[in-house]
Amino acid sequence: MRLAPLIAGCAAALGVVLAAGCGNHATALTVRPSPRAVANPPPLEYRSRSVEGRPITARELGGAASGAPVVLVVGCIHGNEHAGIAVVQRLQAVPPSAGVALWTVPDLNPDGVHADTRQNADGVDLNRNFPFRWEALGVRGDQQFAGAHALSEPESRFAYRLILRLRPRVTIWFHQPLGVVDESGGDQAIERRFARLAKLPLRRLTRYPGSAAGWQDDRLPGTTAFVVELPPGRPSSRDIGRWARAVESLASSISRSR
Repeated sequence: MRLAPLIAGCAAALGVVLAAGCGNHATALTVRPSPRAVANPPPLEYRSRSVEGRPITARELGGAASGAPVVLVVGCIHGNEHAGIAVVQRLQAVPPSAGVALWTVPDLNPDGVHADTRQNADGVDLNRNFPFRWEALGVRGDQQFAGAHALSEPESRFAYRLILRLRPRVTIWFHQPLGVVDESGGDQAIERRFARLAKLPLRRLTRYPGSAAGWQDDRLPGTTAFVVELPPGRPSSRDIGRWARAVESLASSISRSR
């Protein structure tokens, strides 16, 4: 399922849809081209849809011409843990500092958010559906049902293809409700720095099979993907601002380290 560079390059130029079939669903990365002869072209986006057809969008906020290392932020993967969506929306509302390459996915599981369920519309825990130490956990209806096979779901396939396309230096996955930054298996200095910026404790949580962060840390050596467990409940505007600033501060330090 890796995107060939030539195909990806042509897609970016022509605005075509890159699709892959798997299981009962097809997943597409729809590339929105930057029009020529426009002083301020719109941001580059990759688009797909959930099981029930709701849109999923990855948007570039800056750094296209800078060559800076990419930082990717995903606001929600478990539909009943959606505080991170507001953090990503805050990031999207304020352009990042010059030279910062920041990509955002506000909501990877819109069907779960709509239904207020951890799982997607197929009853799959998307954070058990990635192809690293995947196990056939549970059955449909179980909280951590891992799906029929790794990448059985269009949402996880979209994230998989996006990460292989962008090869982010850092990926942040927002969850709830533990109120900690997880030592997820990447660079602990990066995880520790974010914990300090976000004013959350750093803890080592259980590492589950088929997790998104575990897959990236294994598949892309030299990169760091980690989980941020926000506190329970609806976050205040002040908290949202602090966590958004923590993301941008970390992204700025990553861009300076290239």
